[in-house]
Parts: sequence; C-alpha cells; structure tokens
Amino acid sequence: MPTIISHPAILMAAYPAFRKYQFSSTTWIAAAICSIVPDFDVIGFQFGIRYGDLLGHRGLTHSIFFAFLLSAIVAFAIHPKQKLATFVLLFGCTLSHGILDAFTDGGLGIAFFSPFSNTRYFFPWRPLQVSPIGISGFLSGPALSVLMSEIKFMWIPCVVIFLLGRGLDGRIQNNS
Repeated sequence: MPTIISHPAILMAAYPAFRKYQFSSTTWIAAAICSIVPDFDVIGFQFGIRYGDLLGHRGLTHSIFFAFLLSAIVAFAIHPKQKLATFVLLFGCTLSHGILDAFTDGGLGIAFFSPFSNTRYFFPWRPLQVSPIGISGFLSGPALSVLMSEIKFMWIPCVVIFLLGRGLDGRIQNNS
C-alpha cells in the first residue's frame, strides 16, 4: 500500500475539477479521510481476520461497493445541498485508495468487486513500492525507498495534473 500520507495526494489532482463548487474545508477534510479509510481494515489483524478474508486487508474496504456506500453516507451527512458533486469527489478519493494499492509491488491484490467476489487484482504495471503495515515496520525498513517511489509515481503526477488543471481552468475563465 502507499503510505497514509500519500493517499490524499489525489485531492491535489482533483482540486481544479471541483474548485467551482467552493467546498468547505470540512468537505476537503472528509475527502482526505475517505482516501485513507480503506486501510482501517488492518485493525482486523488484531481480531484474527486473515489478510485474504472478505474483511481482511485490501478486501471489502478497498472495493467499489465500499467506496460507493461510504461516499453516499458522508456526502449526505456533510453537504445536503451539493450531494452529487460532494459524492463524486468522495467516491473518487475513496476508490483511488484501492486503485493506487493495485499499483504496488506487494500484498495479495485488491478485492475491487467485494462483497460479490473476493478475487484480488493487481494492475500489470506495479511501480509503487509497498509500504509495510505499521509504523515500526515502516521506520525500521524501507521508508526512504517507499517514499521515493511515491514521489516519483504519485506526487509528481498529481502536481502535474493539478498544474494542468489550474492552467486549463484559467484559460477557460479568460475565454468566457
């Protein structure tokens, strides 16, 4: 999995597309939280839930179904007037978690279609170095190389998308 600090990078890339909605900071914070919530499934290890189980790591909480459900609930709760736009932002952020994890070089894959199927998937190209689960494993292990792969394959593309989006946004506003 990418680190908890890199999953919210997707917000930077999404910002230009959602700027016109003038979301409150609460909405942006909710989006950041939605981008990391799928990894709360690691708590299951404490209760004997195995990695490959339905409720195991990268299982149900990394699925399209979970992203839809969580996003719908949170969008309704925090932004009743702009439910659809808020839902789309939250859904993209939540779903991006599993998508980014499918680009990592470790683990058992992502159960995108859970709870209907627990089949795990990876993308054919997996440039992101998987981060160890837990802070101690991260700090005592490959922290620098994990962060470097995230900078190269997540942060830089998100900054480029952000800058392109801002540039296009400015050109569209100037032409109107």
